[in-house]
Amino acid sequence: MNKKTSSKVDTVRLQNMSRAFIGSASLFAAIDLELFTCVAEGDNTVGKFAVRAGITEVNADRLMTMCAASGLLHWHSDHFENEEDVQRFLVKGEKSYAAAWLTFTRPAWDNWGKLTEKLANPEPATVIGSYETMTVEAARRYHEATASVGFGSGRRFAKQVDLSSATKMMDLGGGSGAYSIVAAQHYPGLKAVVFDLPPVVEITKEFIAKHRVEEQVSTQAGDFTRDDFPADCDMAIMASNLPQYNSQIIGQVIAKVFAALLPGGEMHLIGEMLDDDRAGPLDAAIWGLYETMSNSTGMTHTRADCVAYFRQAGFTNIQIHEFIPGILVRVCGKK
Repeated sequence: MNKKTSSKVDTVRLQNMSRAFIGSASLFAAIDLELFTCVAEGDNTVGKFAVRAGITEVNADRLMTMCAASGLLHWHSDHFENEEDVQRFLVKGEKSYAAAWLTFTRPAWDNWGKLTEKLANPEPATVIGSYETMTVEAARRYHEATASVGFGSGRRFAKQVDLSSATKMMDLGGGSGAYSIVAAQHYPGLKAVVFDLPPVVEITKEFIAKHRVEEQVSTQAGDFTRDDFPADCDMAIMASNLPQYNSQIIGQVIAKVFAALLPGGEMHLIGEMLDDDRAGPLDAAIWGLYETMSNSTGMTHTRADCVAYFRQAGFTNIQIHEFIPGILVRVCGKK
């Protein structure tokens, strides 16, 4: 047990955790009522916001007070103003508007209230859980909601990794194809294959067409835990789906990548990884627990675990890089 710096032990931290759902509910309500857009456009007092949102002044005051106490708004003399991140990501019309991304887990709200039951579920877990029954429409909702973040990560990858000598890249579980599409835009000589489940690649094709990279980016429908990989690749990426699989599956997939890559090829694994002391970060733990909801065999993996998967597969020059600090880590190796 960690030693306390103070002799006083109270329930404040635990109370805050037990009521955290109220903060989520407040954020969702503020997004629904376009509070932050109203503030940005000058309807930044209780009275003005109440009129525009069609709610009573009492309720407007309650919500704005909660958002201010949560660090989303601040009071400036005689009106509210958005905090910097709120202004950037939660004001409609801004290029970086990310409400869809920040609320895409909202449909799971009721399920998370049944976490105890989910943890005690006697039904055997499957490799990919509820993803086995994913429909095209479900895939479209998910990837449209997360596209802004996915393409942001794709741009980050293209800046961090030199792909100038790569000729063909396999993108495992590539979803919208964001990484492949951005890579193709940066490197006109690069070909890429997005490998994902059949319903998902139908949506991938839509994103590929939208960005007009059909000559460079193609799709392959299948389950990469079981099916053969694209041939003649000298680059492989697997991004943001690490916790969906257990250590045995991840080890097997990375070994399959090594076998499929051309000599001198590279693999980049980008995912939510625990620190080696397993004390965090929280995001990795959340996504590991999320697999309880889909009844998959997925789990969290530490950085050391991922390095070990690469080493056991035969990769050399294995490196660990911060991709998005506190959120995503990139492990890479050469064949």
